[in-house]
Amino acid sequence: MKNAQASKKSSLLYLQIADKAIGIIQSRRLQPHDPVPSEGELAKLFGVSRMTSKLALERLVEQGLVYRLPRRGTFLSEQRDGEPNNGVLPPINKALPIKAEKSNQVALIVPHLSDYTSKIIAAAENEVRKHDCDLILKISKDKDDEDRCLQRLVEGGIDGIILFPQGRKTCSDQVLRLKLQQFPIVIIDRIFREVQIDCVYHDHYQGSYQMTQYLIEKGHREIGYTSNSIDNITSREERYQGYIQALLDHAIPVKNQSILFKSVPCNPSRINESDPEQERFIQENPQMTALMCGDDHVAISTLYTALSMGISVPDKLSIVGFSDIHLSALTPIPLTTVRQDTGQLAQSALNLLMKRIHHSQEKQITIKIQTKIVERKSVL
Repeated sequence: MKNAQASKKSSLLYLQIADKAIGIIQSRRLQPHDPVPSEGELAKLFGVSRMTSKLALERLVEQGLVYRLPRRGTFLSEQRDGEPNNGVLPPINKALPIKAEKSNQVALIVPHLSDYTSKIIAAAENEVRKHDCDLILKISKDKDDEDRCLQRLVEGGIDGIILFPQGRKTCSDQVLRLKLQQFPIVIIDRIFREVQIDCVYHDHYQGSYQMTQYLIEKGHREIGYTSNSIDNITSREERYQGYIQALLDHAIPVKNQSILFKSVPCNPSRINESDPEQERFIQENPQMTALMCGDDHVAISTLYTALSMGISVPDKLSIVGFSDIHLSALTPIPLTTVRQDTGQLAQSALNLLMKRIHHSQEKQITIKIQTKIVERKSVL
């Protein structure tokens, strides 16, 4: 009898916690897709077990009031037009008001201005003209500024957004919110593996694999690798993976001492100076005959460092890069590198964005842009 009463009391308790959670949502004036109190927060607030708070949130999921995303949390659902809310929650305005009229404007957000992003901007401007649209450019200073740019653009009535994101481990809540609202957004040059979202990016893995294979075919077996720290940037991660896999596929041992991730990022304004960290790395690996660099800035810095050490390039050390920035052809020894087609990247991203603006219902689309090796004078 006591057990039955305890069970009934427990079942009533999670319903009470569910009602209290609704009260919190109302008092905080949460908007659709905002995070709601977690299991831990509810348990602490009301002195109940996490199991009770979990059951309370599951109750709200069953009612369609919230939804849950693995490893991200629980979020407020968006009331569908014409559906009653059963008096549980008052009508809620959308978090990001979107104009019904089309503005004939699309936006491009980039994390910095560089030779590479400048090429993307120029190519995107050329493409939007073909669609009789105007391009709004935003340069985000950091992750918070990127979120602010996204919100202001949408509130201002932009038709769609192409986003080159800041380095992140996971998709930002702001991007996720736009995805869930089916707002036209395309990610370029990054991949968010935990969420299905339209993206267009260069095949960094294949480009790096092919470059490493190119060095192997030139007769090199002692091939080192150096890069800025990966820092959650998928392009850097994939380039490194391509290098490793190419060595393994050709039965060449991977040597940890021949791999350097820089502790201080390469400074593009000082790449014509010797880099002490690269100098130590080269000195400690006299067996290396070739060095693959994660990007052209690192490659150019490494090239100048080797020359300042009296090491002949490419006679004693071959050096290759990735991206084919403008400077790579103008160094004392013109740099062999992997070219990324920014024109095709911009064209594919704009075409995909226009499909979404015109209400394409296809599932998430991922487009890989192929790279190619540009041979110059830095490889023997």
